[in-house]
Amino acid sequence: MVERLYLRDLVTFKEAELEFKQGLVVFTGPSGAGKSVLISAILSTFGYPTKGAAKLCEVTLKRPRSLKDDAYLLGDEICIKSIKNEKLRYFIDKQQISKKALHTLFSPYVNYLSVRDPKGLESSTLLEMLDRSLMASQKSFKRQYKEFKKRYARYKEKLEMLQKIQVEEATRKEKMEFLRYEIEKIDAIDPTVDEENGLLEIKQQLSRIDKIKEALEHAQEIFQFESSVEEVYRLLDKESTLFSDAMNQLRADFEESHQLAQTLEETDVESVLDRLGELNSLKNRYGSIEAALAYREEKLRELEGYTHMERDKGMLMQFLEVEYGELYTIASHLSAMRRKEALRLERVLETLLASLKLPPLRFTFSPVTLHERGIDKLDIALNGASVSTLSGGEFNRIRLALMAATMPQEQEGQGVLILDEIDANVSGEESIAIAELITRLSKGYQIFAISHQPHLAAKASQHIVVEKSQGQSMVKVLDEKGRVLEIARIIGGEKPTEQAVAFARKLRLD
Repeated sequence: MVERLYLRDLVTFKEAELEFKQGLVVFTGPSGAGKSVLISAILSTFGYPTKGAAKLCEVTLKRPRSLKDDAYLLGDEICIKSIKNEKLRYFIDKQQISKKALHTLFSPYVNYLSVRDPKGLESSTLLEMLDRSLMASQKSFKRQYKEFKKRYARYKEKLEMLQKIQVEEATRKEKMEFLRYEIEKIDAIDPTVDEENGLLEIKQQLSRIDKIKEALEHAQEIFQFESSVEEVYRLLDKESTLFSDAMNQLRADFEESHQLAQTLEETDVESVLDRLGELNSLKNRYGSIEAALAYREEKLRELEGYTHMERDKGMLMQFLEVEYGELYTIASHLSAMRRKEALRLERVLETLLASLKLPPLRFTFSPVTLHERGIDKLDIALNGASVSTLSGGEFNRIRLALMAATMPQEQEGQGVLILDEIDANVSGEESIAIAELITRLSKGYQIFAISHQPHLAAKASQHIVVEKSQGQSMVKVLDEKGRVLEIARIIGGEKPTEQAVAFARKLRLD
């Protein structure tokens, strides 16, 4: 329930403050006084698009039980504020919020009907209305509907994943071929990290093989004098072990060098140079052998990811095929329950529409591709005529009747309903019927209504008049005497007759 409205500097309003009652709140007053401007301030506070904005607008309301949001801390009493300086900013309990988020938060709670805005009988809206009615009365529908919504959301997520894979399929094959080519180029060389150092050492040794062989030949002469040196040690009676060990080590080293020389002679110099050339090509491209091997591992992982994607595609297609069948079965059950509920509502609506001087309404179901609400497309026909042929007055009388027919037994706390001249351009009998229906709705909704008809104003829980003087708009909550005089003005003009005043009193008593 909206408890209070305060605004400053809005078009012709310098300042306005109102405290509201539950039930039906009716705004009347001469044309151009500012009634629609006042209503637009309330709508703007809840994120509806409107023309112009007040420099400051505050709306205080009791938080509905159903209104919850993890992003904002909401107390039992909520204050929504909009401030317009260079740009328009919105706050909810001192927490800044975007206009879009504000509208999303309150759109289930605040409904807006205008005679100039013939919307609201689209298939999605009609299905939502039927579903709300069913969930309030049938636990089995509520359980199956929740299961369908949860599983359809997952189904849609998986379907989008498959579609993404399919879109990327052509380029994925090209990428996989490129990755294999890159990996095979490195695999063809098959480098190791320390290989280059060994080859460079062999290259260096090959460049001096002749010198090594020549030096070995000259050095071999040292062994001719080995026995003479040992004889000297013996004659001097000295230990020759150290000399013998050194000669043995020298002999071993010479043997090793000889074997190395033989090995180098057998080495294919061209193959060493070619191998160094291959390794050098990798270094030139990747910076180092380590970087080339890291690049190969990275491409292997990418290739593995694409390979998994191919497998995932098959698994997704299998999941979607099975899940589609199960979802279709649940949606068929939901559709059957909706059709029964539609027949029940048609009977309820027949009486309501007759009071509104309208012929019977029929719901028409059409099967469509599986969507977030099932397999139904829902339309209405009025005496065989489609929605597109209805006048604005007929359109909104149907909307009011649908709201009344689907209002749950626990009526209070359904939210806020804002009506902008919903009873305009109708006959006296139609005006009476509309007033009675809106009064019925006001048992569940807090209703703000602009009206130029006496019947709705007479039934209001609270009657507010909007007047303009010297270009400035003002608002006033009327007492009983003021209400009778304002209703008389609506009936008889600015100078109502005694008959108009008497009729106004009679309307208030009825």
